[in-house]
Amino acid sequence: MKQLSFFGYGKTTRAIAKLLGEGFDFYDDRCEKSWTDEAGNRVHPAKDFDPDLSLMEILTPSIRPDSPLLARAKNPVSEYDLFLSEKLRKESEEWRKDHPLYPLRTTHYTLPSPRTVWVSGTNGKTTTTQMITHLLEKRGAVAGGNIGTPLAELDPRATLWILETSSFTLHHTRFARPDLYVLLPVTPDHLDWHGGGEAYAVDKLSPLKRMREGELALIPSGMNSTETAAWLVTYDSDAFLEKFFDLDSSRIRYKAAFLQDALLALAVSRTLFDEADYARLDSFDRDPHRQQELTDARGRLWVNDSKATNLDAALQALEAYRDRKIHLLAGGDDKGVDMTPLMERLKELNVELYTLGSNSRRLEALAKRYEIPVHAFTTLEEALPIVERRLHPGEVALLSPAAASLDQFSSYAQRGELFMDFVKKIENR
Repeated sequence: MKQLSFFGYGKTTRAIAKLLGEGFDFYDDRCEKSWTDEAGNRVHPAKDFDPDLSLMEILTPSIRPDSPLLARAKNPVSEYDLFLSEKLRKESEEWRKDHPLYPLRTTHYTLPSPRTVWVSGTNGKTTTTQMITHLLEKRGAVAGGNIGTPLAELDPRATLWILETSSFTLHHTRFARPDLYVLLPVTPDHLDWHGGGEAYAVDKLSPLKRMREGELALIPSGMNSTETAAWLVTYDSDAFLEKFFDLDSSRIRYKAAFLQDALLALAVSRTLFDEADYARLDSFDRDPHRQQELTDARGRLWVNDSKATNLDAALQALEAYRDRKIHLLAGGDDKGVDMTPLMERLKELNVELYTLGSNSRRLEALAKRYEIPVHAFTTLEEALPIVERRLHPGEVALLSPAAASLDQFSSYAQRGELFMDFVKKIENR
């Protein structure tokens, strides 16, 4: 009898297997020899997959589009398809007769499906997802998806699932659709995975093809939106969001990029429940490592923006401090993105650049071409003492790398913690 197959031994696929309570076969490109985990799941090399023995292939979001394993799949489905697709729900009764292990027999599928809000974009989707959930907790909202909680671990009895949705998940999703789709501004990212900026944008817009009349898609202007039956609202500014959704930015304490995140969260609340709870929004605390301000023992401002792992996030951080001299620490794994727009903006500001990480020398050369004061280092540890000696009161030391951290760190959080530990140890002299 054919069985379910899991592609990629990741957090998402392991959570689904755990929900079913049985041992399953996983196939992973990184596996060299078969082994069995503590839950009884069997993990095999990708070459061992036999499509003729597989009923359905459940994908970890990060499996690459060009994976040879994926090319052999006959019925691949994403996490979103598995839990949210009406198509799979309708077919579940027939499939259950012959395949009792099929996931649609679980309580997740015997209950009414929760309404869903999908939040995507290049930057700010985590914060926006958290803000929406914070605003709508009293309405039964829970957060999941790329924010860290797989759909298999979400409460199926919740009335609202607020889902941070990655471009990887969107690429692999064929059937599921949101009730409300919020797309934040899209700039180049993960280009090596998607195969280029155009393909990346296409994946970000893909839910529109499946959405229906009465469902809202909130999309940045300037994108080549696909045809959709949804109510499509394109926004080009914070002022537009204020006017269209009857919001008042003067009652919001956030600035720069976080102002737009807050306005989008309020727009969702206004759309679903015709309310804008500014007091509730003001009680929201952002995650660490995103424009996290610290003051050292000498009263100087340091900003931990380690979560700025791409170009657009760093540009947003620069806007928040454009009225003062900025000592910018940037660099790492830039994933092949052209950093010219960063230099064009730095040229207009009062900035000294301190480059670090695997693209340090490339950034240094580009900065010199734009006549930007630059100091090149290999590591963050080397750069921080130099920044500390050059930083004056009224200026800001900003860690906003515009690059991923995995060339030298286990995560952006580890990079940010190193930065903050250094600042906390500065003595007043």
